[in-house]
Amino acid sequence: MNQQETHPFIRYLQGLAEKRERGALASLRRGLGQPPGTVAEMYRYVEPYLAQEKSARYNEAPFYLVAALFALHPQSTDQGNMGEHLARTRTENGGDALERRFTALLAAHPDDLPDYLRQTVSFLKSKEEPVNWNQLLHDLQNWGHEDRFVQKAWARSFWGGRQAAE
Repeated sequence: MNQQETHPFIRYLQGLAEKRERGALASLRRGLGQPPGTVAEMYRYVEPYLAQEKSARYNEAPFYLVAALFALHPQSTDQGNMGEHLARTRTENGGDALERRFTALLAAHPDDLPDYLRQTVSFLKSKEEPVNWNQLLHDLQNWGHEDRFVQKAWARSFWGGRQAAE
């Protein structure tokens, strides 16, 4: 996977967590379960970064979604994608259920993605599995691409190593 430079917005969110800015993180968590960009408490933390982003006005939902999800589970890594994160949590007993959930996530329409990702990030939090927030922001910005390259990359990361192991 290509290592990309950490987006300034992700560095900002990580800084909030490192400084233990509980009020800011609580404001961002209020966006969970709400349509991206509709929770006024989030504006002061997200809008300054959207103003700097060229295409953000047309693609602001990923920023609001990542901010809310990050506030739920601020544990970070600079490696992997959602497929890889979930693959690391797979156990022999819970593998089928996890695969069904992951397949539903991959098939999710962009409008339904916040709900699927909230469940996924909650699961990763319960397993203490960190998230590559930078990669997730990039992936969400490209989720609706006609080639579905994000979904394919996640699937490759989730199932790719399994075939070799078997």
